[in-house]
Amino acid sequence: MATVLVTGSGGYIGTLLVDRLLDEGHSVIGMDRYFFGTELLGETMAHPRFTLVRGDVRSCREEQFHGVDVVCDLAALSNDPAGDLDPMLTQDINHRGRAHVAEMARRAGVARYILASSCSVYGTGEGVLTEDSPTRPVSEYARANLAAERAALELNSSGFAVTVLRQATVYGLSKRMRFDLVINIMTLHAVERGVINILGGGVQWRPLVHVRDAVDAFVLAAFAEQSAVSGRIFNVGSDEQNYRIRTVAYMVRENMPFPITIELTPSDPDRRDYNVSFARIHNELGFTARHTPPEAVREIYEAIKLGRVDTGLRTVTVKWYAYLLEAQRVLKSVVLDGRLLA
Repeated sequence: MATVLVTGSGGYIGTLLVDRLLDEGHSVIGMDRYFFGTELLGETMAHPRFTLVRGDVRSCREEQFHGVDVVCDLAALSNDPAGDLDPMLTQDINHRGRAHVAEMARRAGVARYILASSCSVYGTGEGVLTEDSPTRPVSEYARANLAAERAALELNSSGFAVTVLRQATVYGLSKRMRFDLVINIMTLHAVERGVINILGGGVQWRPLVHVRDAVDAFVLAAFAEQSAVSGRIFNVGSDEQNYRIRTVAYMVRENMPFPITIELTPSDPDRRDYNVSFARIHNELGFTARHTPPEAVREIYEAIKLGRVDTGLRTVTVKWYAYLLEAQRVLKSVVLDGRLLA
């Protein structure tokens, strides 16, 4: 069994990846700022093979990686709107922070480093895009991802295998739920409003992958033969789950137990539009997506209906970050001599 350090262990994918690794018998170190709270981890907090490290990837130290076999680096300000909230902070964390993690892991003798990147690096690609296609990022989030990829891959060597996973747009239930991802938010709006609003006419292409399938990809990359993953980039998703946005809306509507209205809005500030090939990860690592959008829609609907999932402020990443930044500003303005009220 291995010791795996997961950065972003309190996040949408990270919380499920930690549990999956523990279920398979590995020891896990969860490094995160835990912006969304440690209570989301639930019983994982008390697991004998889980170690929680509340830390910032920008200031992590080499000694924190001693004895670690694999690093899964998921720490980032997540998604394109959140990335544009503070471009300098996005580059600082998503690019330089993750480059720092990779360097500390290499110095500590870690054998493998896996970077969570995004298909958003393709931006407005033409045709079906492979890992060798040109990248045209249109957001700060995507540009920071691409810079982190390049920094990490420069460190790849026979003793330090670097793998980049460019994930499709993720969907499905998680312990740290997000309702700022296309299937998830469409399902929430269908339940709460009875309406799904589609921006840009819905003609944009978007590849999708279930969060549990994304976890599968990290586990595959972590324990595949080193020669199969060293210095490699893999798109993570399924050729069958490349959809136009309006098709996604129709799927959500068809899997709800009550009528839903779909409204089209011609304009859309989000310029991403890409259709992606996932042949490499399927052919070389044997990855196959096991979950589908209709399954996730029904799963999310049931969770909302039964009150088993948070639908509040913390589930919309950009709004939660904005709230934290504003709270920090307010506290700085009222704290005197290091005191708030006491």
